[in-house]
Amino acid sequence: MSLLTLSLGSNQQADHHIRAALDALQADYGTLQISSVFESRAVGFDGNNFLNMVVAVDTDMALATVSARIKALEAEHGRVRGGPRFSPRTLDIDILTYADCVGDYDGIVLPRPEITENAFVLWPMSQLCGDLTDPHTGLSYATLWQQYDKSRQVLWPIDFDWQGRRISSAVDA
Repeated sequence: MSLLTLSLGSNQQADHHIRAALDALQADYGTLQISSVFESRAVGFDGNNFLNMVVAVDTDMALATVSARIKALEAEHGRVRGGPRFSPRTLDIDILTYADCVGDYDGIVLPRPEITENAFVLWPMSQLCGDLTDPHTGLSYATLWQQYDKSRQVLWPIDFDWQGRRISSAVDA
């Protein structure tokens, strides 16, 4: 089994799309490890606030199979490809890490550079997999979050329920 981490984001009917993605990922992979859900302003364009989180699963699926399934899931939720990089999203799922893979795997760069660049990825990643080491810096994701310039991007944890239970609280930090 390989540890797979994914970032989930949405700023269009975000509550609905995040919950639906969690349902689909649970159906595909079984038990999900989940971070808090964070709200942040859109980065790179004017738009609705985003909801973001990180999910970790153990899988024996090949990376190419994971990638194809994620693209299909995004499409099922109205994701339109080919538009501007910074634009509204019904559902955006990115592969952050897969096992101990480092490098470019058929166009999938691992670990995904956005982990250390964007607070909306790094904070939830540090919550969920804080002890994992970023191979480029040699630092844990928890340490990278501690050192991150938090004035660069403002985000905050929110109350969020999934399958009848609270999975995220506005007071999480």
